[in-house]
Amino acid sequence: MYTKRIYFSGGSAYELQEVFEHVTGVRSTRVGCLNAMPAEGDVPLSGGAAFEAVLSGRLQGVIGVEVTFDPKKVDLSMLLDMLFAVVSPYEPDGQGTARGSMYQVGIYYEQAEDEPQLEYHLNFIASRGKPPAATCAKLTINDPVSDQRQARKCYARARRLTAFCPADEKYQHYLAQHPEAVTFIDFKRLRELHVLEG
Repeated sequence: MYTKRIYFSGGSAYELQEVFEHVTGVRSTRVGCLNAMPAEGDVPLSGGAAFEAVLSGRLQGVIGVEVTFDPKKVDLSMLLDMLFAVVSPYEPDGQGTARGSMYQVGIYYEQAEDEPQLEYHLNFIASRGKPPAATCAKLTINDPVSDQRQARKCYARARRLTAFCPADEKYQHYLAQHPEAVTFIDFKRLRELHVLEG
């Protein structure tokens, strides 16, 4: 069976893993660190050591989730729609209580063929971030020529994946093992709306 991989970041990777684990067409997910870069002269870390170093801020990188999917059952644009339904692209440093440069919103791709679709989607997200203009009659209208200084900045970026280091097993499927954990994403509501299966 042919599968593809895409990597998402933005807030808690545990929550992102739980979201994408329940999307039709997704075959597997893994939490890990993306594009971890050691400082000049430092020894490169891998696997769980790299994940923990990024999590603690000792190593530059982003915490995220690897999503392996069947493109015949779910396409990339549907996965992007799901990401931006649960994560705000207008937050510069994470979501909820997961804050810091290691929680920035991003999409990391392996195949160059995915880049145009990702850029197109991000351009759409950036354009929809412009606030509507309000008239004196207290009606709100969409005004494409509104003051650009008032436009919200889209912080989500698409980047080529240079490295993925999966976290140790104790970090995988964390929310499934800890259903009592408080989350920023409202999973109960997503299930009520049949956005997530299972």
